[in-house]
Amino acid sequence: MTTTLQFSFTTRPLVPYACEYQHGEGEPWHHHDCVQLLHTLSGVARVDTEAGCWIVPPGRGVWLPAGTRHRIAITGQVSARTLFIDPLARADLPASCQIVQISALLRELIVAALKLPETYVAHSRAERIYELILDEIRTMTVLPFHLPEPHGVGLHRLCLRIKETLAEPWSVARAAGEVSMSERTLTRHFQQQTGLAFGEWLRRARLMEALIRLAQGQSVLRVALDCGYGSHSAFTAMFRRVMGVSPSEYFCHDAGSGSSR
Repeated sequence: MTTTLQFSFTTRPLVPYACEYQHGEGEPWHHHDCVQLLHTLSGVARVDTEAGCWIVPPGRGVWLPAGTRHRIAITGQVSARTLFIDPLARADLPASCQIVQISALLRELIVAALKLPETYVAHSRAERIYELILDEIRTMTVLPFHLPEPHGVGLHRLCLRIKETLAEPWSVARAAGEVSMSERTLTRHFQQQTGLAFGEWLRRARLMEALIRLAQGQSVLRVALDCGYGSHSAFTAMFRRVMGVSPSEYFCHDAGSGSSR
C-alpha cells in the first residue's frame, strides 16, 4: 500500500523533522508531494525506489525528488534528520534520486532549523538560515551508493542471484553464462540498463551489503569473506579507497566527520 504525506509550505520553504529509528524498523512504500532529504547521524538506512536501491551510511543523506515512491529499512539504531522541501523553493534542485555528502555546515543548519518558528519576518535570522540551507543543498557532493536495477527480466534475475551469493567469485564470463549471453552482449546490455559496467555494479553491491553488515556489528573479516573478498586487507583497501577511511575507523568516528569522497 502506498501512503502519501503532505506538507504546507505557505510560511516557510522547508520543514525540518527529527526521528529516531530502532534496528529492524522501517517505513512501507509511500511518497511525498514535496522533496525529501533524509540525513542519518548513526546506523544505516536502506531506501528502495522503483529505480533501485540506495544505501545511506552515517553522515550521508538520500535525496528523493517529489513524488518518488520509496520504502525504508533500518539497520542499527538510526538517528535521522529530514528536510521536507517545497519543490518550488529553488529552480535548480536536483531532479533525480542520489546519495549525497552532508557537509558540517549543512548538518548544523539542519539542527538549527529544528528550533526555528514556522513563521518568520523578512530579513530575519530564520529566513537567512532557511535560505542558506537551500544554498548548501546546491553544493552537495553525489556519492556512489546507488545500486541500479536492470529492467530486463534476465538481467534482473541475474542481479538477484548475485546479491544472494556475493561471496562467490563472480566474473563477466560466469554472469554471461548464467543468462546464456556472450560476454560482449552481457557487457553492452548491462551498461545500457544500469548505467554501470558489470564490475562496478558488483563492487557497489558488495560495498552496500558490507555497510549493512558492519552496522549490525559483524567483524570486518567476516564481512570481507561474506562479500567476496579473499582477505581482510583486500576488503579494507577497497573500503578505504571508496570511503576514505578503514571500516573500523568509519563506524567508530562521529558520523559527521566521515570522508567527503
